[in-house]
Amino acid sequence: MKVTIAIDSLKGSLTSLEAGEAAAEGIRRVYGDAAVCVRPLADGGEGTVQALACGMGGMLRKVTVTGPLGEPVDCEYGIIKESRTAVVEMAGAAGITLVSDAERNPLYATTYGVGEVIRDAIANGCRRFVVGIGGSATNDGGVGMLQALGYGILDGDGAQVPFGAAGLERIISITDDNVLPELSECTFRIACDVTNPLCGDKGCSAVFGPQKGADPDMIRRMDEWLMQFAALAQKKYPNADPKYPGTGAAGGLGFAFLGFTNAVLESGVKIVLDETRLDEYVRDADIVVTGEGRLDGQTVMGKAPIGVARTAKKYGKTVIGLSGCVTRDAVACNAEGIDAFFPILRTVVSLEEAMEAETAGRNLADTAEQVFRLIHTLKEQ
Repeated sequence: MKVTIAIDSLKGSLTSLEAGEAAAEGIRRVYGDAAVCVRPLADGGEGTVQALACGMGGMLRKVTVTGPLGEPVDCEYGIIKESRTAVVEMAGAAGITLVSDAERNPLYATTYGVGEVIRDAIANGCRRFVVGIGGSATNDGGVGMLQALGYGILDGDGAQVPFGAAGLERIISITDDNVLPELSECTFRIACDVTNPLCGDKGCSAVFGPQKGADPDMIRRMDEWLMQFAALAQKKYPNADPKYPGTGAAGGLGFAFLGFTNAVLESGVKIVLDETRLDEYVRDADIVVTGEGRLDGQTVMGKAPIGVARTAKKYGKTVIGLSGCVTRDAVACNAEGIDAFFPILRTVVSLEEAMEAETAGRNLADTAEQVFRLIHTLKEQ
């Protein structure tokens, strides 16, 4: 029996690899000689750094950078030396979870720390980047990141504009004389699962601004300032297209990556599956096991387990789903490649108890065991 396991993290309980190892334990109770391969899984958001770095033989590095409100924060990112790859979650440097509800204000929140992480990775030999850009506190068009990388985003006096969206109003010119030389050698795969343009009714200010603390007047002004910044950038950088899908991600950080670096905006799940070479591990498997904390109707909208299932179905493999909980509309997953799925809860407990790592791991192993006992019985008939 050959089994490939790729389970997304059960957020608040188990990492991707911990969940995979728990399922593997249950399988081996039934098939003691099974060849079980656990692969990391993520969707480009929270958990991607740990999943890719630890799952691909990399290391984790922590660096102190400028946080979204200008205060120092410690940001952890991954380095995979063999491929000179850095795995970065922008939320670690400029995420909304780093800012209290009372302090949220995109006029002053900056992506400068994201650029500092990239600089540190370059200094440590990285030239390939996988960057997840979900969950930002910012709406600065990526200007802070660009400044940290050496771009001059200048006001009328030739000085760098201030941090935050408020600085956009003062931009008069853009220079690149002092850009980090190594940046031209770098490529960026940007995990971006939104298709919003930079500006307009569907742009970052209008759609995501309110959750970052913007009121209607702020939204209007930020949108105007981003339009002006984009128009100025387009004169010098042909890829700076504010209408391109995803340029509105992370308050316009998608626009900065696309226009000023050698970047592509892609599905987060696609990037993770490519980087972990899941195809190679699925091709020879008898059964593929996937899952996440909650399987529901949204899972089919590009979530990681469906990416695994579609990969497995290219090779005609049976796919089993294991999840902390499932909803009635999770049946949509069956049509998208998950042949059968199972909630792992074994008894009635509180949410807090169910999410304890020890409990979740035990439940996952026990459920995997019973599923594979059924598979074993059916094969014996």
